[in-house]
Amino acid sequence: MAELTLAAADTIAAATLADGRSRGAQPLTVVVLDAGGHVVVAKREDGSGIARFEIANGKAWGALGMGISSRGLGVRAAKMPAFFTAVAAATDGRLVPVPGGVLIRGAAGDIIGAVGVSGDLSDVDELCAVAGIAAAGLTADIEER
Repeated sequence: MAELTLAAADTIAAATLADGRSRGAQPLTVVVLDAGGHVVVAKREDGSGIARFEIANGKAWGALGMGISSRGLGVRAAKMPAFFTAVAAATDGRLVPVPGGVLIRGAAGDIIGAVGVSGDLSDVDELCAVAGIAAAGLTADIEER
């Protein structure tokens, strides 16, 4: 299984923020996690709110923990609210089921990490994360499943 390197994670974070600037997004915070859920890189733009790290981390952590994007988690949460209430309790509220948490897949298709972005509309956060992952030559997974 491939692993997410610091260099790749740094490229993802920098490219995510650059994409946000090119879109005129609000100030962003990006968190890149490895497959074990550890923070590899976190960057917070000037003016990004103080809760943005926790939100970005929760988007990435939830996607990684459940094996689907945070967009997909939101779709599932709408269909199964009781289950997601239980998941929220089991994970001490760490899971944030809205777009902006994107799985990172390696060359063999395995999950090697996740990116979480917070600061703008969730759909914009997700677009920026996808651009960051692509800039590192890796594959973004945002399928809802």
